[in-house]
Amino acid sequence: MSADRAPSAAPESASGSASVDYQPFAHLTAPNAELYRAIMGVFVAEKERFTVHLRPEDVHRLLPADPGVDADDTVKALDRLAEWGNLRPDPDTGRVTAVEDFYRRRYIYQLTRAGEAAEEALAAYDSGLGRRGSLQSVALADIAARLRELLAWADPASDAAEPDPALVHRALRDLAGRFGELADNARAFMGSLQRTIDLHDAEVEAFLAYKDRLIDYLERFIADLITTGSEIARLLSDLERTGPSGARAVDPLLTAAADREAADTLPGEEQGADDAARAAALAEWHRRWDGLRGWFLSAPDHEPQAKLLRSAARSAIPQLLAVVAALNERRSGRSDRSADFRVLARWFAEAPDDASRHRLWRSAFGLHPARHLTVDSETLQAREDEPETATTPWDRARPVHISPQLRRTGQYERRGRPRKVADRSAERRRLAEHARKQAEETAAARARLDTGGRIRLSDVAELDPAAFGLFLGLLGDALAHWAYDSRETSTTSNDGGLRIRMRALGDGATAEIATPDGVFRGPDHIVEITDLEGRAATP
Repeated sequence: MSADRAPSAAPESASGSASVDYQPFAHLTAPNAELYRAIMGVFVAEKERFTVHLRPEDVHRLLPADPGVDADDTVKALDRLAEWGNLRPDPDTGRVTAVEDFYRRRYIYQLTRAGEAAEEALAAYDSGLGRRGSLQSVALADIAARLRELLAWADPASDAAEPDPALVHRALRDLAGRFGELADNARAFMGSLQRTIDLHDAEVEAFLAYKDRLIDYLERFIADLITTGSEIARLLSDLERTGPSGARAVDPLLTAAADREAADTLPGEEQGADDAARAAALAEWHRRWDGLRGWFLSAPDHEPQAKLLRSAARSAIPQLLAVVAALNERRSGRSDRSADFRVLARWFAEAPDDASRHRLWRSAFGLHPARHLTVDSETLQAREDEPETATTPWDRARPVHISPQLRRTGQYERRGRPRKVADRSAERRRLAEHARKQAEETAAARARLDTGGRIRLSDVAELDPAAFGLFLGLLGDALAHWAYDSRETSTTSNDGGLRIRMRALGDGATAEIATPDGVFRGPDHIVEITDLEGRAATP
């Protein structure tokens, strides 16, 4: 005696990997795809409850309520999923009580590895579509806190005892997790932000109500990224310093975490498998550390990702404002070129015949006949009786009568007095005077900022608005060119007129510069500002 054979399904290999004949995604495009997805959802949910096998009646009972699906439909769908390799059917011998039961078709089903992998991929796909992402300032603070812990353990001059490998492993695991969340959410947020800017998934009213909070959100994250990101870069640089042996300060901590992970690895049958597992764990931790370092520290061949994210977030703010301006113009009734073309296209579609469309085309784009050519009534009547085709060569077409004056003299001038030439000398004098005053104010501001040597930032005297605006721009250029692992920087202004050198003091002192609009405060530095144009002009 023999039991019914199970529905055909490609076997799994001895190593447990799915066969290449499996089609685990075929149910997505097949008829009754919703039923197949619901059945696979039942198996995934029950697997989370540690239920391995399910009978057809259990699957039908756990399906969402749908009057159009009966038990037979569920059995047929289970068989189709088994044929595609999503499920594996096994003979249900648990309820056999007589010989006749062996001849009845009874199966229990469980997820195959191919089916489980397909459901995980679909879940990740659905999650990615609905994910908006965020810019996590809290994650930056958490990363800095974990790095401070690691630096305290890695400092050879510290009096702390030998760090516990479990604590080191937990700190590194938390660091890697928070960094992964920060990077993934930042990528997702910038992608959704660009789609919002492009107005692909945002209603006009919702966008206008959302833009103020969004811009404020971006500004707060940019400020946190500048301050906390600088601290993270400094901590990473300290952990990257090499000792007398050539090893980095962080290397022993990464080794400790890899050893602890390798201890939980299942022993291998081959010789050297344990060492290979330890080497793989250590390589993985080095890869994670390199990813974190590349996010906040610059290298000769690439900019840090934090700087690129900061630039992208900054550029998004004027783009948002430009979109708001365009929406306001559209709402106020002002027309733009795209709206005009859409209206014109509708008029073309509603035109009754081709003649009307040609007239509309000439009226819209001004493609009129040459104004110096004239056609009399006889010529028009002749053209209507025997029209010229578009393929007729010009030398074979009937001639067109032109103005006798144009034929006689070769030129045609409008009658009447010529227009007077406008005198723009007064406007040019005003523009020249305005440019001269601006140049004098800029030269005076550059001369005012020239320190004549190295001084403390706190020794800079009160600055007028012009000099202070120039000073802020120069200070911003210097901070933008400041390398994370350096204590000094030097750069020139965009116009090449000023050069600034700055050196950090590190004593915690605060500099204050008075202006007519208030007091500018910040960390004190040694600064040297040189007026290059003024000194070059001095004989």
